[in-house]
Amino acid sequence: MTQVAETGPSPGLNPDTRFAGWISHLRAERRLSEATVNAYSTDVMGFLQHLLAGSGSPLPRLQTLKPAHIRRYLAARVEEGASARTRARNLAAIRSYLTYMEAEGLAQAAPARAVKTPKQPERLPRPVAADAALKMARGEADDLEAAPWIVARNAAVFALMYGCGLRVSEALSLTPQTAPRPETGTQSLRITGKGGKTRLVPVLPVVAEACERYRGLVPYALVGDEPFFRGARGGPLDQRIVRRVTEIARGRLGLPSSATPHALRHAFATHLLAAGGDLRTIQDLLGHASLSTTQVYTRIDADALLSRYRAAHPRARLEEG
Repeated sequence: MTQVAETGPSPGLNPDTRFAGWISHLRAERRLSEATVNAYSTDVMGFLQHLLAGSGSPLPRLQTLKPAHIRRYLAARVEEGASARTRARNLAAIRSYLTYMEAEGLAQAAPARAVKTPKQPERLPRPVAADAALKMARGEADDLEAAPWIVARNAAVFALMYGCGLRVSEALSLTPQTAPRPETGTQSLRITGKGGKTRLVPVLPVVAEACERYRGLVPYALVGDEPFFRGARGGPLDQRIVRRVTEIARGRLGLPSSATPHALRHAFATHLLAAGGDLRTIQDLLGHASLSTTQVYTRIDADALLSRYRAAHPRARLEEG
């Protein structure tokens, strides 16, 4: 991922674009993740370079910007092969930048607001099936040649994603002090997710036991604020390793390519909803800022019920015949 420059977007762009100030605003005030900041930075750099191609400086163009300028840029992105999802992010970044510039008295954000967000193809989350998710969380789908502590580590990571609905990054951010341990009574994790949003997530005993099993087998000292999950050589466990382990499990269980680490988080939400979980509670557990983001799981559950109905109900088979 392109790293964001602290002093400006790139050589040749007018410093009056206040680019560095906007980047600081994204980090400090909007508290966006570093990945989002980097993506937005790249998006706006591309847009400013597009304006620069037709003018000596992007600043005069920003002051007289029209919706047509932005539409032409998005059309150019289509020719470059950018997906609707990418173009929607491009537009969101431009809107954010122009809103910041408007506050600085250097541009108007209205032209960006006047451009419609590219229509997104409807994509439902694809969760891992319950039986497969349980096998992954028990270490039953791991590499047969892996060391016992690595099998226990992988199972604990999967258990946290499926049992607590954590993102991969959230699971890997745990320290020896914050990782769950078996104990009596209610236990919860305080997780800081996207946008710096903090939430409390209950921990099932089986998840705490999976973490404790790994803690007892790992050959490295787990102390202080160091990472709880370690790689084979003792360093912090990398997300790429988690993805690779998931691919192994996918092959052993015969799962589709949609069975990614994040699909375990989808499974947490979908299976909780199917069991009668409250949508607002699931929103809080996942750390979603908007209920509409969580509501997509109701579509998955409804589709699953309809599929079972069509497969099992005599009248449904009669109607199809």
